[in-house]
Amino acid sequence: MIDDCITIKFPIIEDNRGNLTFIENSNHIPFDIKRVYYLSDIPKGSERGGHAHKKLKQIIIAVSGSFDVVIDDGSNQKTINLCQSNEGLLIVPMIWRELKNFSMGAVCLVLASDFFLESDYYRDKENFIEDKRIK
Repeated sequence: MIDDCITIKFPIIEDNRGNLTFIENSNHIPFDIKRVYYLSDIPKGSERGGHAHKKLKQIIIAVSGSFDVVIDDGSNQKTINLCQSNEGLLIVPMIWRELKNFSMGAVCLVLASDFFLESDYYRDKENFIEDKRIK
């Protein structure tokens, strides 16, 4: 459900030399991290995502700049603006996501609960919605 997608604040240690934020497996997030990737150098007006996962859980973090994450569970839709480097959005399985409105220089970091597996993806929204209706 869409309400299972929550924002999580990570610890931040503030210092006059700069801030330090850290994330620990199973301590700050509800899964062990098996894959990390990031999006950068995103051209103005570009959108990313446009898919859902059957089993994978993710945390999406704006480590620099900002962007919107539109989440959809097949019945409800919500837009979350990510703009703080010490805050992540937990995306649970069976949630369609689209990332848009990237600021200049935005960097999107993703922590994933498993390795890449193409068969875990829904890349067609109509198929995703149809499977949600069946379950």
